Amino acid sequence: MPLVLLAARLLLAAVFALAGFGKLADPSGSRKSLADFGVPPFLASPLALLLPVVELLCALALLPGRWAWYGAAGVLAMLLLFLAAIAISMARGRTPDCHCFGQLHSEPVGWKTLARNGVLSVVAAFVLWQGPGASLVGWWRGWNHQAFVVLALGLAVAGLAAFTLWLFSRLLRQYGRLLLRLEAVESRLGVGPAAPPEPGLPIGSSAPAFSLPGLDGRLVTLDALNDRGAPVLLVFSEPGCNACESLLPHIAEWQREPPKRLQTALISRGTVEANRAKSDQYQLLGVLLQTDREVAQAYHVDATPSGVLIAGGRITSALAVGPDAIRGLVARTLLPQVSKGDQVPTLRLPDLDGKAIDLGALRGRRTLLLFWAPSCGFCQNMLPDLKLWERDLPSDGPRLLVISTGSPEDNRKQGLRSPVLLDPSSSALHVFGAGGTPTAVMLDEQGRVASGVEVGAEAVLALGGAVRLAARQ
Repeated sequence: MPLVLLAARLLLAAVFALAGFGKLADPSGSRKSLADFGVPPFLASPLALLLPVVELLCALALLPGRWAWYGAAGVLAMLLLFLAAIAISMARGRTPDCHCFGQLHSEPVGWKTLARNGVLSVVAAFVLWQGPGASLVGWWRGWNHQAFVVLALGLAVAGLAAFTLWLFSRLLRQYGRLLLRLEAVESRLGVGPAAPPEPGLPIGSSAPAFSLPGLDGRLVTLDALNDRGAPVLLVFSEPGCNACESLLPHIAEWQREPPKRLQTALISRGTVEANRAKSDQYQLLGVLLQTDREVAQAYHVDATPSGVLIAGGRITSALAVGPDAIRGLVARTLLPQVSKGDQVPTLRLPDLDGKAIDLGALRGRRTLLLFWAPSCGFCQNMLPDLKLWERDLPSDGPRLLVISTGSPEDNRKQGLRSPVLLDPSSSALHVFGAGGTPTAVMLDEQGRVASGVEVGAEAVLALGGAVRLAARQ
């Protein structure tokens, strides 16, 4: 135990000596770091000089036995103060540079910094608990010459290893800077690493022909589908794919669209019996069976469900992968874009409880449609003002209807009082020509578009305020 206690004191002394000397060598960096942590400017300058002096005094106090307890107490107090400052900054979403070792090493605070200071706090508490122990100076008196030689060799090896690690880290930093400069040069010259290929076939390329049997055994060809004149939606599915099955009710709905608007063909695999059961369950009008994945491979489909639009024998859309992307593709194909004065078309979106609301059926009161995303930083900045506005909405003013992406759980966490409809495929954004979030558009009492699309928090709130004044007049 005495040897462990001496090692703990030596570790703390070495760490705080390095920290003190590093900060003294870079006072401007220490001042900036203290200011980033929230220290008032008039205190940052004197503390930038006082802190390294205290660290060095504590490191020196850890060496003789009579002062070791006080040195450990000072070290533990500083470490606890550092831990509190780092934790508060991280809780506020800020990660300033710790500048822990001054000119020697500095990095943004994080869990690694908390863990390091926590370990050192445990070591300091151990020294306080065990007592000061023997003096590090007097400890050497019982050693012979061979022990000193072994110690010297050990220190030399440790020093060489530390220097090698330091040099290696410097080389890595230089290499990183060189890569950044190369990327900047490549960007200016318009060259760089090739982007990963997009899934599916290029837009405008010829659609590979196929001839596949339906569940009744009759062959259906792509040419026959093209001859009907409407865009053809091919949806690739797989047996046992849960995401594919979630899309089947929508496919059944799309297949009932007038044939001049859209034709939807579901291309699956597996037995006729298994696919017929799914077809009967969801009332699908047409399922085509490929033997293995020959048609999917011809269309460069690697995941299911995936969908692609074809018109005139050519690919007219990028490959849509996943249920939301496919629903968005169909919405952009079937739903018209509206502008001021137009009637809102039928567009059903679920609320947070799964109940479908038709935007085309909103009547009797002005409605502000707010397009939202829980992951949008601009939306989060607007959230406090939006909640205040919700609280003060007059009874004769417009109702607020939020159309949002994200999960029901994420949207419930927003804490909004107004109804929230989910639009994961961004169908409503397409219909109203809204390019992002937060944006808003006003509907009148007859369900017509009464304004242009307003972009940004200020414009959205101004639109709501202007309408409230108009409603009162």
